[in-house]
Amino acid sequence: MPLHRTPSSRIRAVRGDAAGPVRRSYARVPAPARTARRAAAFTVTLALASAAATGCGHGESKPASSSSPATPPVAPGSPTGTVGTATATASPTQDLNRFQAQVNKVTAKDLAHSWHSGCPVPPSGLRMIVMNYWGMDSRPHADGRLVVNASAANKLTGVFRKLFENKYPIHKMVPVDAYKGSDFDSIEDDNTSAFNCRNATGSGSWSQHAYGLAIDINPCENPYVTASGHIDHPRCVKFGDRSRRDPGLIHAGDSTVKAFASIGWGWGGSWVGTRDYQHFSSNGR
Repeated sequence: MPLHRTPSSRIRAVRGDAAGPVRRSYARVPAPARTARRAAAFTVTLALASAAATGCGHGESKPASSSSPATPPVAPGSPTGTVGTATATASPTQDLNRFQAQVNKVTAKDLAHSWHSGCPVPPSGLRMIVMNYWGMDSRPHADGRLVVNASAANKLTGVFRKLFENKYPIHKMVPVDAYKGSDFDSIEDDNTSAFNCRNATGSGSWSQHAYGLAIDINPCENPYVTASGHIDHPRCVKFGDRSRRDPGLIHAGDSTVKAFASIGWGWGGSWVGTRDYQHFSSNGR
């Protein structure tokens, strides 16, 4: 089901790093030491995320309360820890070029802007996957965090392992709480996200994101396009041309679509009329 869009009058912010160079002289650090430091940094990232967990330009409204659909997805809890061949922690000898992930429990405090009383899934039914991913700079990043339904956490970790092995680039991956729950702002920042307790467009039914059973990937490169061809985010308009082959674009039948299809998830890019190229969900809506 397509998601409601925030008015197109909002202008997309352009990001950029402004840090200037600092001239200093240092002894060259051997490559093994640099690798160990990067791996150690990933260890710290996992540890901090674990500690915190225990303690689509759609702009959906967040109702104070809403009844769930007649047959909502089931969200049983799953054990916390290592998933598949992913490692629970990263040791200094491990390489960030190898996929690493950990599944953590979350609390209401962790989801201060994306969850509220009345949501169809309690925090106990959600998990945060902490993982590394390939960035648009062709380098591995250790700060990926994705909140998903507990029942899907293991399978989704496997999907992102495949994306990592294929070196599929992701611009950014943090929970939507970093944007105070604003789907529009998350997309403005080209952020990959999953759980957000909000309604689907034009109805009182929950979005699949409200269950943690939908993921929006590289939402600028893979925009939500109405049947008339409208895209809410100005900087993303050029990506309405799906003949482009820019990094991060998703196309029918490619390795990213196949990775999600392997766990039974459908792609919004295959919808008729309105198309949501960023969107993957457990029921295809």
